[in-house]
Amino acid sequence: MIGSLTLDQLRVLVTIADTGSFSAAGRQLGRVQSAISQAIATLEDVQGVLLFDRSGHRPRLTETGRVLVEQARLVLASAARFEGVAMGTRSGLEPELVIAIDPLVPTAPLIESLSALSRTFPNLPVSFSTEGLGGSLRRLRNDPAAIGICLLLPSIPDDIAAYPLLRVGMQAVVAPGHPLAALGRPATQTDLEPHVQLVLSDPVNPGGENFGLASGKLWRFVDLGRRLDFLLGGFGWCRMPDHLVLPLIAAGNLVALQIEHDPTPREGLTIYAAHQRGRTLGPAGRWLLDDLTRRLS
Repeated sequence: MIGSLTLDQLRVLVTIADTGSFSAAGRQLGRVQSAISQAIATLEDVQGVLLFDRSGHRPRLTETGRVLVEQARLVLASAARFEGVAMGTRSGLEPELVIAIDPLVPTAPLIESLSALSRTFPNLPVSFSTEGLGGSLRRLRNDPAAIGICLLLPSIPDDIAAYPLLRVGMQAVVAPGHPLAALGRPATQTDLEPHVQLVLSDPVNPGGENFGLASGKLWRFVDLGRRLDFLLGGFGWCRMPDHLVLPLIAAGNLVALQIEHDPTPREGLTIYAAHQRGRTLGPAGRWLLDDLTRRLS
């Protein structure tokens, strides 16, 4: 019972709309037509609305009825999700899986694993958020996130269990019209110093640890997309993931920049799947961790 409603009344209403008649709805639900008619009459009486126009050969939904059928579908779907979560929890499944991801993580392989997760655990609520640099680790420690897909620099913290998934190659780049694009040799610290460097920062703690800084002028960004816009606009230089910039370099929209004594690892930065060391993952979390490891490592 939901106030003066029952889920059964809503189910009858939707079934009539789907099958086209009271008698067809009765056959589908395994009830006599009089029971179907009574359920709708009670619903109309309690709600004080007319759901069906009965003036013709067969009842037709009124305008109000058409609107309320769609609302009934939403309520029934929500109730089904409610029951699914409860059933999963009874069987030992976590009630929700919260995932946080760093901006440098490639999207395609993650989508494949999340799609497989939804097929394997169709009733599991999944909460997903892309964080600024450092945000995934913070969400792991503050406990809302069960799994973080993230960088861990300069090293893996003692309180975090981490599993390497893949390496992301990083390339220093600049727009073709930028002065550094015409340098013709590896850039030195002196070359880079006067130019704006576009850096990813932690929005909560922008003055925290930063890596690979080489300019005296820093413009800070939370997301890669906006930073890429400013990069293409010629406002500065930065290091970007290969999977984003190699096509733009090939198309002539960006120029690769060689840096003398570049501290960025040649093999790229390691992306980890991570969780709090003292927090046991539920079945879905373990499944996702195993699937990501199998696909990426």
